Amino acid sequence: MNRLLIKNAKAVVTVDDQDRVLNDANIYIEDNEIIAIDDKEQEADQVIDASGCFVYPGLINTHHHLYQTFTRNLPQVQKLELFPWLTALYEIWRYLDDEAVYLSSLTGMGELVRFGCTTVLDHHYVFPRFEGEDFIGTQFQAAKALGVRFHATRGSMSRGKKDGGLPPDDLVQDVDVILRDSYDLVRKYHDNSRFSKRQVALAPCSPFSVTTDLLKETAVLARKLGTRLHTHLCETKDEEQFCLDLFGMRPLDYMESCEWVGEDVWYAHGIHFNTEELDRLAKTKTGIAHCPVSNMKLSSGVCRVPEILEKKIPLGLAVDGSASNDGSNLLAEIRAAYLLHRLNWSDKAPSGYDCLKIATRGSASVLGRDDIGSLAPGMAADLFLLDVDSFEGVGSDLDPANFLGTVGYSRPAKYVIADGKVIAENGVLAGVDEGEIVPRAKNKVASILERAN
Repeated sequence: MNRLLIKNAKAVVTVDDQDRVLNDANIYIEDNEIIAIDDKEQEADQVIDASGCFVYPGLINTHHHLYQTFTRNLPQVQKLELFPWLTALYEIWRYLDDEAVYLSSLTGMGELVRFGCTTVLDHHYVFPRFEGEDFIGTQFQAAKALGVRFHATRGSMSRGKKDGGLPPDDLVQDVDVILRDSYDLVRKYHDNSRFSKRQVALAPCSPFSVTTDLLKETAVLARKLGTRLHTHLCETKDEEQFCLDLFGMRPLDYMESCEWVGEDVWYAHGIHFNTEELDRLAKTKTGIAHCPVSNMKLSSGVCRVPEILEKKIPLGLAVDGSASNDGSNLLAEIRAAYLLHRLNWSDKAPSGYDCLKIATRGSASVLGRDDIGSLAPGMAADLFLLDVDSFEGVGSDLDPANFLGTVGYSRPAKYVIADGKVIAENGVLAGVDEGEIVPRAKNKVASILERAN
């Protein structure tokens, strides 16, 4: 048994059932579980002095496209909205291979970890027609190296341009191939036990890139296997018009006709739901992954977060794909969410603490987990420490609960702990050598862009 004591924390923001903030507290951990949060100093194999630090639950990212890390900050797509943006980038993404997926996953997840994220979900849906690729297995390898909890999704596209979809025909797959691979991946990797570090969800990409039969058959398969369902929905008005033109239905009506609502379903974005649709989501407990920075960058719109919270619709936070962000930093996302909704909703906007709760407990609920997202005895030992005995803390350390939204924090965390183990310290990742990975990753980016010309 490994015992870890985090002592003398300036404040522990527990995000527990009572929303407690504990001053001058210690956290005692055995293996991967929190045993006690109090003022007692117990014997331990490792002791971390948290003097001058705020301690928070590990952040949970509910939607990402890690492969897009290799197409960040491309000048030619910076002024495009979603549909033309995707069309331009498909011409680069068709050159993905195992090495690109592994290195982009390490890069994106490594950045997330440095800023307090301990659970990452990725939505990978681009599968070029090469032989022998194992993109999802490669991502699990990267997550294991970093020590982070990883939820993979087997994304997919089955509606190419010849069938009225957006993706090129060489980037779509047959439904039978997708379903067979989905089944195999769930059986190989999915672990739904408490404190699991490895889960799989099924995630056809979007209404404009998949066929109706894929959506319906994926829903049947996921429920047979006991996994969750994820897709993009109501991200843009273009998507809404696509569904009206092709199916004669608004996006949510179409997804409901495919049996894609319920506690095991969550949608990325959810910007353009109307009030009646929000009521349906609340009734069915269908979740949403909120991606504020991506939504702003692609001019997609503003999610109706205050109403979503009021209606108690499951809501998590996400950075979305690195090419539409262009980073992987949930600390920055919390502050962006707070400011965006203050601008849009004034006194009805969520507080800084509300935004933290969305990124922790809310995200955990969207992923169907009750063992992560807060700090309390019996919960997973996932947390991070921020040093506020610094310029960032001068005049701003009076309210630890709201701090991440109202003030923000731009430096890497002092410590990031996942599953009871330190996975980053002062921005240095414990599991990988950043100095070795960075040149490899940059060379791979250059290689892909050269092939795409």
